[in-house]
Amino acid sequence: MRFDIVTLFPELFGAHFTQGITRRAFDSGQVDVRLWPLRDFATDAYRRVDDRPFGGGPGMVMLAEPLERALAALQADRDAAQAPAAPVIHFTPTGAPITQARVRQMAGATAPGAVLLCGRYEGIDQRVLDRHVTLELSLGDFVLSGGELPALALLDAIARLQPGVLTAQSHEQDSFSADGLLDCPHYSRPELLATADGSMLAVPPVLLSGHHAQIARWRRDQSLAITQRRRPDLIAAARAAGQLSKADEKVLAQAAVGLPAPVLPDDPPAAL
Repeated sequence: MRFDIVTLFPELFGAHFTQGITRRAFDSGQVDVRLWPLRDFATDAYRRVDDRPFGGGPGMVMLAEPLERALAALQADRDAAQAPAAPVIHFTPTGAPITQARVRQMAGATAPGAVLLCGRYEGIDQRVLDRHVTLELSLGDFVLSGGELPALALLDAIARLQPGVLTAQSHEQDSFSADGLLDCPHYSRPELLATADGSMLAVPPVLLSGHHAQIARWRRDQSLAITQRRRPDLIAAARAAGQLSKADEKVLAQAAVGLPAPVLPDDPPAAL
């Protein structure tokens, strides 16, 4: 699949494609990324790509004409390469949230990739968005300086799902992947972790038991309990989809009436 990225800052992408395990997807061409520096499509001596908004107000607006030229050039290149038609994605706080379900859809073997439009400043001239954009996506309910970080996040999420990048088991147990629930806690060596106050923190005994069915049930119970406490909306969605077993419902019912539930790690702080 091919991704064409229109950006003012192509330098932000380079290191991401050569570091970490996801580089396998980029090195192999499974995720083929082409960068289109927007200033290359400016025609004045200052390579201007923004100007003040009509009607006044703070900030600058990305000009329509350089964007139109960039989009025309990349589309001509895609056509010459016989690349399949692909959506034009604009990253904006007003867009639909990037979810694991959407990532899986975009990472499929027959998926065409996308054109990723990375805005900056106060935004992009609306006429460009109206003419070209087929999908608007958001990384969350907060504002960033531009679309590059959401584009990187989307590409990383897609790359890790490509065959040969991770083992299937690694991403199948991710949060939002197993029936849409949050992932369970994970532990590794040492079995006893000494703390500064002299206490010892132990790994849950079931994980050392070698009893695979009990371990699987413990992990499921932990996932259910964490999801119920932190994202009850995901529990409701899983229940509506018929993805909760009788054993699952028993765990949730025990938690609801205050009976002993699986031991959970502390909730993360509200703010860092």
